[in-house]
Amino acid sequence: MKTILNLLFLSIVSIAMSQNSIQGIVTDAESGDGLPFVNIYFPQLEKGTTTDDTGKFSFNNLPSGNYSLVYSFVGYETKSMKLSIPTTDVISLTLASSAIEMEAVIISTPFHQLQSDNVMKVERQTIKELKASGAVTLGEGISNIAGVDGVSTGLGITKPVIRGLSSNRVLVYTQGVRLENQQFGDEHGLGLSDAGVESVEVIKGPASLLYGSDALGGVLYINPERFAQENSSHGDFGGTYFSNTEGYNSSAGYKASGEAFKVLFRGSVSEHADYNTADYRVTNTRFKEQDFKAGVGYQSSNFKTDFRYNINHSKIGIPEEIGEQSTNRTPLLPYQELTNHIFSSRSTVFFKDSKLEFNLGYIYNNRNEFEEEHEHEHEEEGDFHEEDEHLEGEHETLHPALQMKLKTANYDIKYHLPIMGRFETIVGIQGMNQVNTNYGEEELIPDAVTNDFGILAMSHIHFEKFDLQLGVRYDNRWLQIDNNINKAFNSFNGAFGIKTDITNKITARLNLATGFRAPNLAELTSDGVHHGTNRYEIGNIDLNNEQNFQTDLALEFKSKHIEFFVNGFYNHINNYIYLSPNGTFIDSEPVYNYVQDNAALYGGEVGLHFHPHPLDWLHYESSFETVTGKLDSGDYLPLIPANSINNTIRVEFDIKEKASSYAFVKLQSVFNQGNVSTFETTTDGYNLLSAGFGGNIKVLNNDLSITISGTNLTNKTYINHLSRLKPDGIFNMGRNFSLGLTYSL
Repeated sequence: MKTILNLLFLSIVSIAMSQNSIQGIVTDAESGDGLPFVNIYFPQLEKGTTTDDTGKFSFNNLPSGNYSLVYSFVGYETKSMKLSIPTTDVISLTLASSAIEMEAVIISTPFHQLQSDNVMKVERQTIKELKASGAVTLGEGISNIAGVDGVSTGLGITKPVIRGLSSNRVLVYTQGVRLENQQFGDEHGLGLSDAGVESVEVIKGPASLLYGSDALGGVLYINPERFAQENSSHGDFGGTYFSNTEGYNSSAGYKASGEAFKVLFRGSVSEHADYNTADYRVTNTRFKEQDFKAGVGYQSSNFKTDFRYNINHSKIGIPEEIGEQSTNRTPLLPYQELTNHIFSSRSTVFFKDSKLEFNLGYIYNNRNEFEEEHEHEHEEEGDFHEEDEHLEGEHETLHPALQMKLKTANYDIKYHLPIMGRFETIVGIQGMNQVNTNYGEEELIPDAVTNDFGILAMSHIHFEKFDLQLGVRYDNRWLQIDNNINKAFNSFNGAFGIKTDITNKITARLNLATGFRAPNLAELTSDGVHHGTNRYEIGNIDLNNEQNFQTDLALEFKSKHIEFFVNGFYNHINNYIYLSPNGTFIDSEPVYNYVQDNAALYGGEVGLHFHPHPLDWLHYESSFETVTGKLDSGDYLPLIPANSINNTIRVEFDIKEKASSYAFVKLQSVFNQGNVSTFETTTDGYNLLSAGFGGNIKVLNNDLSITISGTNLTNKTYINHLSRLKPDGIFNMGRNFSLGLTYSL
């Protein structure tokens, strides 16, 4: 560690910095004409530009080394090439027209490549795409990604589920660092806003090799918006109105970049009333959220860094039963009040043929939960409900029944070794120090200190007809609970992947990986009633690691007008931790114990994308998703999403112009879910119809983006199997129309 820090220091203060420049041109493969507005991007350097009116481009102040250069344009196939810098050659690039959507660089995997070059199958969608579908929150939008669902408590609280696994089995990364916000709880959502987010990537399956404990089920990687391109600035403001909640999301941002320094700022506010069904409003699903993001970056020829800060404050109602029918946006009791601070820095030092990356993060999470019995302790209970306006005015004087402060510092240091022939290799260390402290009258989990340390090595080996990726990792987690209990967990893990082009149109990917998860504090130490679930839960201090082995097989056929894929997986988990009733009662509540048994999950996704010639503007997309989860005892696992089919017809106009417009119609068909665990209820199937359109128009020489969408157009009354309001028979949201406007400056 000392050697690495010394090397880092010497590199930063070094005055011998190389100054490299390149020039190039991008032309149409058929006509030979130069292509304007083509995006040119170095993903490892996070440095980009666009071609001028003649198709020419240039970069200055580049470090020496071997890098991937990605170039893309709407209506053309995305391409990448390896480039060795310095070079005096003029870079000549060509692009062929294609109806296939532009590819993007995958950031969540270590070698930052296009998905077509990636050994692991990673799903990616932009926030713009998720919002166009009518999603009210980031959590709801993520649930529209293939293989991803959400455990929801109304609209304000959604927890990601990847192929049937959630909570501490799914790790969330934001701003390049792991997000820690008491994610073990059923009613603990992401605590993130979609404002200032560019895209979301999903690794489906064990990613412990890359990210350590809690990545046993997969990773949700949230990419922040990029800085402005060099020597440019950009501003925008806008908002979206939602008819169902009579609520809105608003956002405004500004960013500017010079040759070395760059800055960005974004603020957003959201407020929503209780969501409406065909029969009633669901009381206390209302919520408010304020979010602010800022970033500062610096880049020279041999060093780049950026520092980002995000504060998110939200007040979220916790629904219990159908009661007050109003469009008030101030949450009733019980409710959560959450403040999440995220500080992160991502830096890279470039050497001649290698580089050192170091990401540092600090997260301060303050969770407060307020309950009725803690207001006006000296008044009669009957006085409490006399006047709603008085209640809302008194909220600020309440003392939280539950208050937990979680402080997490983490680091991620990776060294990219010089490329040796066909080998690209990364070695690194990762770690975390976390302190949980209770301040409220109730204690959900005890005061505790958690320390993680992991060491890893991974290689990508390029052959002529296939690519291999393999790696190993060792992790240690040490817990100190209430200053008198010490627990340690250790695990070795490995991964192997291969990608090969069976033909020029068929690509196969096979990935084998192990993962692990140390038991969380709730599973180890619970001893009391878990409010909202009506259970008395008892933990087990002797629980062991969860350890899994997953096999993923992905086949993809891609021609000029048809794309078809099949993804299958089998995931075996040793010592799976779950709740089981023991048949007794404490304080009239049934007692559940945390126990362990081996489990297996299996299933996958199948998809088709058809864009017929010559109607390249017409797209038909269809996908099917299925997951089954069972214990070795034969019982089904809880919170397994129902099988579903999605069919979408989409049209795009002027796809080769800088501005474009679109329209879509989508039918989601969800099947019955009768494979339920001991304390779950079954759910019926349903069909949801959605539609929308949008595009850009010029207003005062600037772009105005307009999106209009409608979800659940038939106002279907239904219950999603992953809704925590399901046991009470409370419906999910009914018909909703949204109108979004964003004006660019």
